[in-house]
Amino acid sequence: MSSRKEANTLDIVLMGREYRVACPPDERESLLAAVAFVDGKMREISARTKSTGERLAVMTALNLAHELLSVKLPGGFDMQDLRGRIVSMQARLDEAMASQEQLF
Repeated sequence: MSSRKEANTLDIVLMGREYRVACPPDERESLLAAVAFVDGKMREISARTKSTGERLAVMTALNLAHELLSVKLPGGFDMQDLRGRIVSMQARLDEAMASQEQLF
């Protein structure tokens, strides 16, 4: 998927179009994996819907976001529920820390 590398950039190809993106050298492999994944999703959605260009990019982004948000974690937790629980815990910790700061 990569055609040319420079110090902190990487040339990638999605649906036959080249893009230069910023990428630290230590993240190249994971970015290339992401490029392959997104390119596959775009091709899958394009074949199913006959969409192209910006519409295809938006549809792919929405599909990937939906998949990410509906991920179920082991033990039955879903991501939105987990995020809500984390926010609640952070609020309780902030309250506890605020009362501690008043002691000093």
